[in-house]
Amino acid sequence: MSKLRIAVQKAGRLHDESMEILKDIGISIDNGKDQLKASARNFPLEVFYLRNGDIPQYLKDGVVDAAIIGENILVEKGNGITIAEKLGFSTCKVSIAIPKSVKYTGIQDLEGKRIATSYPNTIQGYLDKNGIKANLHIINGSVEIAPNIGLADAICDIVSSGSTLFKNNLKEVEVIMKSEAVLAVSPVLSQEKQDILDKIQFRLQSVLKGRNSKYVLLNAPNDKLQDIINVLPGMKSPTVLPLAQEGWSSVHSVISKNQFWDIIDELKKKGAQGILVCPIEKMVI
Repeated sequence: MSKLRIAVQKAGRLHDESMEILKDIGISIDNGKDQLKASARNFPLEVFYLRNGDIPQYLKDGVVDAAIIGENILVEKGNGITIAEKLGFSTCKVSIAIPKSVKYTGIQDLEGKRIATSYPNTIQGYLDKNGIKANLHIINGSVEIAPNIGLADAICDIVSSGSTLFKNNLKEVEVIMKSEAVLAVSPVLSQEKQDILDKIQFRLQSVLKGRNSKYVLLNAPNDKLQDIINVLPGMKSPTVLPLAQEGWSSVHSVISKNQFWDIIDELKKKGAQGILVCPIEKMVI
């Protein structure tokens, strides 16, 4: 049986989180120190450790079948590559920043300015969309230093926490795009490889649903039971079990992590007690 070849970044936060999610979907990788390729022990998968910027071309050429890669890199270099799944980690922004001391009133302030960037295609598209003409200086690495040494008036780069901008006396003025890790697919994927990828994607979806949900157990007085159930979205409907104490029931449900505190506050108002919240490892629907 052939193996699916998947690329991940060689090192860094994206590498670590990519390997973690592969582990979470039950794939064991035998990867020794400084290896460029490793095989899974329990799944038809080979992992290639590559430079992030090289991965889009390998996908286009069919050297690898799939990749866990930053969405921002695909926008810059991956024209024609399909995103199969957004993975929700390694989030960042591609932004334009200028020195803190410079007044900024809008995108028109960039007209005729010099902008240093490692993302020329991304920013050129953004400038064109807004009818702005600027001079791009393409730099690989340490873009944020360019205004301080007089090379540029602004920069376009990825922003995660914003600490690098702060250290270099810069401020973010335009967010071009928000990015996260994605599962990208080669345009020349065989049906056999697609079948393997479908299994990986199903497992990924189960893990991601689990990460984005919480399991909630609570005690509810029966005279307020329907009001409490109405607050819970659940997958279909909550599970309700009678308690040993007469007049009370135990309610079990799943709620979205993003709605968590709003729902908990509302449950307390409706009379819920003994609310227990548990993480979900995986959720198969």
